[in-house]
Amino acid sequence: MLWDINNSIHQSFAFGEYKYRIGTIILHKSDDVFNVVDGQQRLISLTLISKYLDEDFDNSILRTTFYDKITQKHIHENFIHINEWFSLRDQDTKESFKKALCEVLEVVVIQVGKESEAFQLFDSQNTRGRALDPHDLLKAFHLREMQNDKYEMEYAVTKWEAKDVAQIRELFSAYLFPIWNWSRGAKTWTFTDHDIDTYKGIPSSSTYTYARRAGKASPFFQLTEPFIAGSDFFDMVDHYMRTLVNIKQELATNPAFEILHPFCLPTKHSSAGLTHVRNLFFAVLLFYYDKFHNMDELAVKKLFKWAFMLRLDLHNLGSDSVNKYAIGEWSGNYTNYIPVFSKISLARLHTEIGNLQIAIGARFLETEEQKNLYILLQKLSGYEECK
Repeated sequence: MLWDINNSIHQSFAFGEYKYRIGTIILHKSDDVFNVVDGQQRLISLTLISKYLDEDFDNSILRTTFYDKITQKHIHENFIHINEWFSLRDQDTKESFKKALCEVLEVVVIQVGKESEAFQLFDSQNTRGRALDPHDLLKAFHLREMQNDKYEMEYAVTKWEAKDVAQIRELFSAYLFPIWNWSRGAKTWTFTDHDIDTYKGIPSSSTYTYARRAGKASPFFQLTEPFIAGSDFFDMVDHYMRTLVNIKQELATNPAFEILHPFCLPTKHSSAGLTHVRNLFFAVLLFYYDKFHNMDELAVKKLFKWAFMLRLDLHNLGSDSVNKYAIGEWSGNYTNYIPVFSKISLARLHTEIGNLQIAIGARFLETEEQKNLYILLQKLSGYEECK
């Protein structure tokens, strides 16, 4: 929140009437008491900031008894963080924050008379369509970064609205965010609004060395490298959506990959386990292509073997198993425990991926799907038929 307020202050310098809306607070009035149904965390954070900046500030909200130990702990930690953050700022910055709390920041306050109405409103606020989707929050953030160029903003919005929302959601949840984590040897998780900092980019005004390098690299993108905030975000999303389409088209039309079609092209008869490893294959292939910009036949087939071997290793295959496998976590259940994403990240030449040694096993051959997959993997390893 501190950085968001800080950014809003700079925006207010450029635009005199600028207001930054920090959210909605839903209140239920019972007699003379206002119960906060939604917005507690926001109110407490603003109160802590105000109390730090002005010792005389009325912080009666904090005289409420918080019985939950976790809440007590978070309030204490947040106030320590606020103290540390402001200790590195000069008095002018502190004064600008005090002014912003009164003149720049605003909230929407909704008051209802019945408790049932309050919680119904809370549910509708948090479940109405796509309002809280992380990619929508990113869209809003990067549009704010473009406020000095209204034409670019309009162009970005037009391109964004023309895209399929489900495809944007899938791009972040199935590809960009997992690859970001797996390439660093870390397990991934569901991409939510708590993770959007990963894709906020670097302010165009930044003087960091890595920011200057990112500026020179534009409009070329890398999945694990930063980009400049603003229009580059929309270009980045557009780039990777097109890249995925191009990769899948190359697999579908290049005769060299025809042997892979029964498993890399989805069908309505695919099992859940096969769907998991197919998604893993396209994620690792996107990461490989993103770095080396080629579809080397040997490398693609090695990545196919690595991803699809997981289907033969486990009887029940879910996202947790994929997560462990992707980072090369050792398990007696895996024929291969190779951190392929990390290897691609560190590789200097694409041939290093083509030279990976992928073992083929036959732990589970219970279904026709698994038996046919085993035969295919054997062929890719140089055997014409399963012995």
